Amino acid sequence: MDIIVLVKQVPDTKAVTADAMKEDGTVNRAALPAIFNPDDLNALELALQVKDRYGGTVTVMTMGPPRASEILREALFRGADRAVLLADKRFAASDTLATSLTLAAAIHKIDKFNLVVCGRQAIDGDTAQVGPQTAEKLDIPQITYVDAVIWIEDKRIAVRRALDPGYEIIESSLPCLITVMGDCNYPRTASAKRMMKLKKARSTAELKREEPETWEPARAALDERGLLIEEWNADFIGLPPGVCGQAGSPTLVKKIESVVLKGGDFKYIPPTEEGISSLIDELIREHTLD
Repeated sequence: MDIIVLVKQVPDTKAVTADAMKEDGTVNRAALPAIFNPDDLNALELALQVKDRYGGTVTVMTMGPPRASEILREALFRGADRAVLLADKRFAASDTLATSLTLAAAIHKIDKFNLVVCGRQAIDGDTAQVGPQTAEKLDIPQITYVDAVIWIEDKRIAVRRALDPGYEIIESSLPCLITVMGDCNYPRTASAKRMMKLKKARSTAELKREEPETWEPARAALDERGLLIEEWNADFIGLPPGVCGQAGSPTLVKKIESVVLKGGDFKYIPPTEEGISSLIDELIREHTLD
């Protein structure tokens, strides 16, 4: 099995401060710590489990700035075999349409794959659109809300798909794309042995920043040792101008509102049985409780 896992580095929404939003209402990513998108960690773990059962390779791919190499290294530490960073200023401000087009073009560049795996959604956008749109552009079947792979044989796959409530078993031909639920497994921790072996893995952009005078020989040395995080731009994956990034994003923001919660009046409830009973009666009358 040759598996491609699509991952994303996202702002940590649990560490939101007053600086988290810009004046125009957009997310100030520089003010928030960046983390591995949680659902994508589950997608990586599922891919690694499939690799453990059936053999093969796991390639992890992300689109983002040079700092996104951090999650690619983390994926390598956890067991991925190959890491690809899609980095180009022309990719900036992509909506889900432009993002999926870029990812599909990069997957076509890899060519050989049986399964594409991605998290159900990212915590910064919450659209759950990129996976399905990528499948459409690859012209392959897709199965969403997967929480387990049942079996793979004879170029077919069977998975369990979560429903509300319950689940269903779905079969599909390969290659196909699946999106993975965030509670389907417990992602394995990084291997200390792999961390020691791969801790110096770098992308070209990182080398240019860390070793501006000697990045070219350093890149050659890393490539020879299998420690180079591949970095692809729009030209390499064959995307013409105008189809990626903001130029290729038809999504328009109609309105942005900043919601500010302010304190108002309060009502003191005495810590007695009578006080609690009075509170419950009031909540029931106002249909807060049924």
